Amino acid sequence: MAEKFHRAFGVYGIIGNQDGLVVIKKNGGPYINRYDLPGGSLEDGEPLNQAISREIKEETGLTVKDLKQLGVTSFRYPWDFERWHYNQHICVFYEVLEVGGQLQNEVGQFEGQDSLGARKVALEKLTGANCSPLVLKAKEYLQTGKDFKTDDTTFKEWEVLTKPVY
Repeated sequence: MAEKFHRAFGVYGIIGNQDGLVVIKKNGGPYINRYDLPGGSLEDGEPLNQAISREIKEETGLTVKDLKQLGVTSFRYPWDFERWHYNQHICVFYEVLEVGGQLQNEVGQFEGQDSLGARKVALEKLTGANCSPLVLKAKEYLQTGKDFKTDDTTFKEWEVLTKPVY
């Protein structure tokens, strides 16, 4: 039997509070043209906490000084990619407790870079129409007194946007 699900694994950082959330302008994958959380895949042999620190630096310009792991969850949705028709995105979430540096509206581009830059967006402006499910999970976490729920989420439909909504 052929596998139906492509599996993606990554680490993602929640940098925010009731005033807003740091998000990236995504330029690749199923969340293209939406806001997404800073984060992504591990490099060969890379520890999780080093991966999230590296990804945040590359995608936002910020340097992680302190963080804590919140938990793991996954998002499943239809997505035609190579030979697969569905995606299961397995995500390790971190709360970033302290950062240094300056948030970059534009970031350097290189092979594998899927961020066009970062910004802090008010929570009420983050919706299912303009952001990834990871951003919605982070928004929920910030609005519910920092209660991280690890329940997996399944979408019957997922629209890959052809034009930016950020």
